[in-house]
Amino acid sequence: MKLIVLANARIPSEKAHPYQIVQMCEAFASTGAEVRLIYPYRKNAPDIETADIWSHYGVAQNFEAVRLNCTDLYPLAQRLPRRLGLLWEKLAALVLQSIYQVRAMRQLAREPEAVIYSRNAVTLFWIALLRPRWARRAFYEGHKFPASTAARRLRCWLIERVGGVIVVTGHLRDRTLELGIAPERIAVAHDGIRAERFAIEGDQDAWREKFGWPREAFIAGYVGRFHTLGMDKGLTDLAEAVIALAGDKSDRPVRLGLVGGPDSYVGQVRQRIEAAGLPQSTVLYAGQVPPADVPGYLRAFDVCAMPFPWTEHFAYYASPMKLFEYMASGSALLATDLPSTAEIVRDGENGLLVPPSDIEALADALRRLRDDPALAARIAAQAAEDVKHYTWEARAKQIFAFIDSHLAG
Repeated sequence: MKLIVLANARIPSEKAHPYQIVQMCEAFASTGAEVRLIYPYRKNAPDIETADIWSHYGVAQNFEAVRLNCTDLYPLAQRLPRRLGLLWEKLAALVLQSIYQVRAMRQLAREPEAVIYSRNAVTLFWIALLRPRWARRAFYEGHKFPASTAARRLRCWLIERVGGVIVVTGHLRDRTLELGIAPERIAVAHDGIRAERFAIEGDQDAWREKFGWPREAFIAGYVGRFHTLGMDKGLTDLAEAVIALAGDKSDRPVRLGLVGGPDSYVGQVRQRIEAAGLPQSTVLYAGQVPPADVPGYLRAFDVCAMPFPWTEHFAYYASPMKLFEYMASGSALLATDLPSTAEIVRDGENGLLVPPSDIEALADALRRLRDDPALAARIAAQAAEDVKHYTWEARAKQIFAFIDSHLAG
């Protein structure tokens, strides 16, 4: 199978979705497909600006990547006042999408038999509108549900014209069915991990020594962006839980480990820590690190925390990669009890679940894992076993089986 993956995204990026796209390209290719990723040129920070996305993300160079020349107006928005900057970003998005669309469709015209795959609804919308025959061999990967009635009608129109849709949670499938879409046109495929990334040497002590972190500390950690789509990811609650735990009499001082960004958010967390009378050393901040270093940081944690608040996005439409990476880390998993999370995590078996935005419950769960190492080890081992079913390669095979069935039909 020839597969063209259309990604109107900044690649590489500090964000999660380009990382997921590249991982899936590698997985698609590992199953035997001939894969070509088509993405636009976007201005990037000097430390991550590269056309060698394979080395940046630590994946095999088993697929082709075509970077299209596109006009990127986004950087100018940072120099403008906030309100004007937001308007400029909308203009930048329109210009970029238009240029990318034209040049991507030229690429598609050279491969008349290739299957098209994208998580960008706008890109597929124009293909369905301008090239209906192409749309029948296009497959859409959905990660959210449209908010407005008009957007839902457009989404329904699109799904009826493409070959099929892949969604990342069971609830998102249920909502999509409400649009009147036939069940056989929808598949659920959760996100996953690249298993090879977590086949690392060294135990917790070895990685803490490498990072200069205290061996005796009890570290509750978080890896990733500290907010998404303008939404807080619950790190304020995690910080408050760490503060509560610091008041315990224990021979293991509690620490909050943070890996990711932005830096400004960490400054706010440190201010809160200091206001509670705790030393700055309570926060262990590594900043933004290369993807290849993430497994080592996760192993250095005692607890990998995912304290998402209750929002429609987190509760129903998010299949965060960090959840599966946490499960593969060898450290205990602690998450808030949201429907999307509960599709994967079984409380007390492969992780602990607590009510969202409940700082007391979050602190109690951390305390339980600190004081019961046997429990922490048991749920970490079970999570590592369960996550074997959630690899990118397994996901790619599932998606290809879905695509094959529709192309045959």
